[in-house]
Amino acid sequence: MFTLEQIKAAHSKVKSGIDFPRYIHEIKQLGVMRYETFVADGHTDYMGLDAYKMSSDAKYTTLIIANNTNALQFKADLKAHQEGKTDYPTFCQDCAKSGIEKWAVQMDDMTCTYYSQSGEVVLVETIPG
Repeated sequence: MFTLEQIKAAHSKVKSGIDFPRYIHEIKQLGVMRYETFVADGHTDYMGLDAYKMSSDAKYTTLIIANNTNALQFKADLKAHQEGKTDYPTFCQDCAKSGIEKWAVQMDDMTCTYYSQSGEVVLVETIPG
């Protein structure tokens, strides 16, 4: 099974949203089947085979997630991040301001789904292959 150290090593190569697809492919090779990242503190829950699960520590001071979801602003901020115009901390702050609680990456269908605080799907993206 994968370790948090292996995931950290893969994540250390990510400088912007441009690097995200490569990161996803690398951790999929490690055996990660799904993960959820929580915007409030940046911790991630990683899931593998046979109910294997591990969680990372919080990455930053708690952010307040907006109660109202602004999908249009979120999509604009996501596009900027994917184009390498913002770093990860800025992206997380932008998500909080737009009411995004978490995102979940599903390795079998290579999707990244963004959720509001109420659990509604805000956006589903296919991760480039």
